[in-house]
Amino acid sequence: MAVSKGQGIEKILPLLKVGQTLFGENRVQEAEDKWPSLKENYPNIAVHLIGPLQTNKVKQALGLFNCIQSVDNQRLADKLKQEMSRMNLNTPLMIQLNLGNEPQKRGVSLSDADDFINYCKHELKLSIIGLMGIPPLEKDPVPYFRNLIALADQHNLPQRSMGMSLDYDKAIKCGSTLIRIGAALFGPR
Repeated sequence: MAVSKGQGIEKILPLLKVGQTLFGENRVQEAEDKWPSLKENYPNIAVHLIGPLQTNKVKQALGLFNCIQSVDNQRLADKLKQEMSRMNLNTPLMIQLNLGNEPQKRGVSLSDADDFINYCKHELKLSIIGLMGIPPLEKDPVPYFRNLIALADQHNLPQRSMGMSLDYDKAIKCGSTLIRIGAALFGPR
């Protein structure tokens, strides 16, 4: 996935022209400004929301994104279910984990993950296709990646969104199915 958050259309177009079709955005408003016009010319594009989603932006997000990777609390899950039912959608979703229990990061803690995954999958019957997580920056990411993989395996979730420009090689070796590359493609923001 090419992480195009903070990048203008002029930087995205060269990737589209060489066949890149999967992109990640951090904010609903930024995606709304870029992707509708790009999708007109490149209809095979898929755009995932990889940043936090506020409940008041759920309807907009469902109209923009092919997948939301940042489901991280019950209120948001409930709102997604409500809006998807109203809009007759079944948008694929991923649960965002806070792999290192870092207070500055969003995501479900590993200790709460089983209950939250079960709530989303079995009670709300949301289309949970995988897990997303970012390990602590200053630590070896491998144990955190392994925890995400084990939890995904336990819940039969095929998608494992982990690994970025600095650690994608380790994420791939651990079993990532989706790496998020920004700086390595676009340079620093």
